[in-house]
Amino acid sequence: MQSITKLWRGTRRLWKKLPPWVELSMLAIVALLLIALGSAILWAAVVPIPSINNFENRKVAESTKIFDRTGNIVLYDVHGAIRRTAVPLDQVSPYLQNATIAIEDTEFYNHKGFRPLSFARAAWVNLTTGSFSQGGSTITQQVVKNALLTQRKTIGRKIEEIILALRLERTYSKDQILQTYLNEISYGGTIYGIEEASQYFFGVNAKDLDLAQAAYLAALPQAPTRYSPHGSHVDELEARKSLVLKRMLVSNFITEEEYQGALAEDVKFRDRREAGIKAPHFVFFVREYLEETYGADEVANGGLRVITTLDYDLQKKAEEVVAEESPKMEKNFNATNAGVVVIEPSSGQILAMVGSRGYFDESIDGNVNVTTSFRQPGSSFKPFVYATALKKGYTAETVVFDLKTQFSTYCAPSNFSEDAPCYSPNNFDNTFKGPITFRNALAQSVNVPAVKVLYLAGIKESIKTATDLGITTLTDPNRYGLTLVLGGGEVTLLDLTSAYGVFANDGVKNPHTGILRVEDRSENILESYEDRSERVLDPQISRTITDILADNVARTPEFGANSPLYFSETTVADKTGTTNDYRDVWVVGYTPGVVVGAWAGNNDNSPMVRRIAAFIIAPMWRKIVLHAIQKYPADDFLPPAPENSDALPPVLRGEWNANPAEGVHEILYWVKKDDPRGGRPGNPSADSQFELWEYPVQLWTGTQTLPGSVPNGTFGITMPQGNSVVATGQQIAVSAYHAQPETVTNVSYYLNGAYVGASNVSPYAVTLAAPPAGPAVLRAVAETAQGSIEHTITFTVQ
Repeated sequence: MQSITKLWRGTRRLWKKLPPWVELSMLAIVALLLIALGSAILWAAVVPIPSINNFENRKVAESTKIFDRTGNIVLYDVHGAIRRTAVPLDQVSPYLQNATIAIEDTEFYNHKGFRPLSFARAAWVNLTTGSFSQGGSTITQQVVKNALLTQRKTIGRKIEEIILALRLERTYSKDQILQTYLNEISYGGTIYGIEEASQYFFGVNAKDLDLAQAAYLAALPQAPTRYSPHGSHVDELEARKSLVLKRMLVSNFITEEEYQGALAEDVKFRDRREAGIKAPHFVFFVREYLEETYGADEVANGGLRVITTLDYDLQKKAEEVVAEESPKMEKNFNATNAGVVVIEPSSGQILAMVGSRGYFDESIDGNVNVTTSFRQPGSSFKPFVYATALKKGYTAETVVFDLKTQFSTYCAPSNFSEDAPCYSPNNFDNTFKGPITFRNALAQSVNVPAVKVLYLAGIKESIKTATDLGITTLTDPNRYGLTLVLGGGEVTLLDLTSAYGVFANDGVKNPHTGILRVEDRSENILESYEDRSERVLDPQISRTITDILADNVARTPEFGANSPLYFSETTVADKTGTTNDYRDVWVVGYTPGVVVGAWAGNNDNSPMVRRIAAFIIAPMWRKIVLHAIQKYPADDFLPPAPENSDALPPVLRGEWNANPAEGVHEILYWVKKDDPRGGRPGNPSADSQFELWEYPVQLWTGTQTLPGSVPNGTFGITMPQGNSVVATGQQIAVSAYHAQPETVTNVSYYLNGAYVGASNVSPYAVTLAAPPAGPAVLRAVAETAQGSIEHTITFTVQ
């Protein structure tokens, strides 16, 4: 009592300190709340409580429809084939009754229609998070909401709901209310009521549901589309089913033994194909968005009219091509599934979405939407990395060496192992091209140069570029290493296609969307398409990437002059991707008018035949592109502006041997990694990758005729470089060159006068541990048929 008195006195003191205008405002707000509360009480006191036997007519009258972009073709009518079979409560499995109470309203049989504490807790969560996702409603309140009230979320409507729930409890028994709830609730799509849901999902009557089946059905009503066992979020359904079982255990509805048995049960869902649905993966993609935005109740019963972005003509063509080509891909390449996305880059509008070769094909989990599933992108991720390097100042003509290279600092430069902790990736054909420009490396999708470009560009910087362009799945940059550029992260086909649309749109991003307009039952516009364009990439960089991806001459050595990637009458920029384990193949291509992305693989993640994407999926993709570019023609791409190459370091303008007197070196010798136009590095060896990259270059130079690469043109140490600086504790790669290796019988090395190793095979490579800090002298002695010849260099260890 004393504490209440103190609180009252403190409140009075605080009130007296408030400015007059604040007092008046607060009094006005309180008055309005009291008026609203009084009005609600008066309304609720006089409104008649109707029969709660059947509300089917009300629901059918408020049917939600989803249309294509013309507004004329109905893709999906939420109640177009409504199914409902009412049953008395004694014909409903006690497991289902208890599961529903456990997850929806644990105190159902104890309260009077309203739980103040639950309501207050939900209100607090809503206010503190701003999400307004918590309802705090009892089962009785949900019956009232569905039967008597609109779906709008206002304070007045909530007060009406609470008062009517209290009145309903005085009029009907608990069992009558629960029976009504179970016969009227939506279980997804056209399925209403527990009897219809039991038959639809399991082929059994509601009274015969076992515990595990009941837990699944009780999990659905909160978000029927998202939790659908025929959708893309089965893992979330599993988690919610487990939550239902846990709640039942805690509420003493089941025993520990029953709980464990239901968790372990392998439940099989029945295939009941809904009739009349067009573009099902796209429809459920849109419906999920609608449920997340407006709530499952509003989508189920709100009578919404949804005009989508889908071009149904293009959608049908894409579906036909996928259905026609997929059996061939399965037969020839063991690729059982495929998906396609088509987007208009100037708006971000989704024109077509084929989520599998067949929505109802259970053998491939066809209901799973592969366009929104996480898969590794392979080399299709490379353009984001090259774009990042261009942002740093590198050019399309920058040269790196395509040679077998060890990238792990845990392994010696001469150790070309691919096993962890080493990392020495191969190219697809296991051949290496030597010096190669960024343009040719990207156009031909060569792996080793791409890893080097990622290092030069920076991993976090490359992820930021990809994220800026629309990749949403790389949320933790610390997870990824140099494998990222070869597809080490996971993306969705929808995101990847949308992100390529930024290149197509000259560096301007339009986030992908499936909605043109949403209207309520009164034809009020709830939302409509808005231009949300944003420049995320410099136009010159975007044009350069496009210029490379459209360069058929640069691509020809790898793919041939007349590959499926080449279009003779229209310039199409495109990129393939194949994961190293051949579990995913991709191809994305674009014009300024349209971007088309395709994926093929197996939903169970099993590998395909060892072929690149150009062989497996590009023919299918090409057919869709040909149709799409006819429907959405566009002008040609703008070319990148020319650059004054004379102002660039030679290695940035394509010259890899510009200074023969210094020998041949990898790019880290010539430019600063993070400032390639800012002059040469003072100490290249300070870079942790320098020795790793230099070693194979020196091996390669040992097989080339390169005058000036050694002091006297006949014999000399090529690695490490004279007067270079080496870090303490690291392994030093040593090699030498002789103009006539057939005359050499042995090359011995002496470090600070002590013998450290020898080799009799050009380029006479050995690896040794760095000596203590300070100056070091390395001497190489070559034994030949004409006698011995030696060369000495000095370097510094620090």
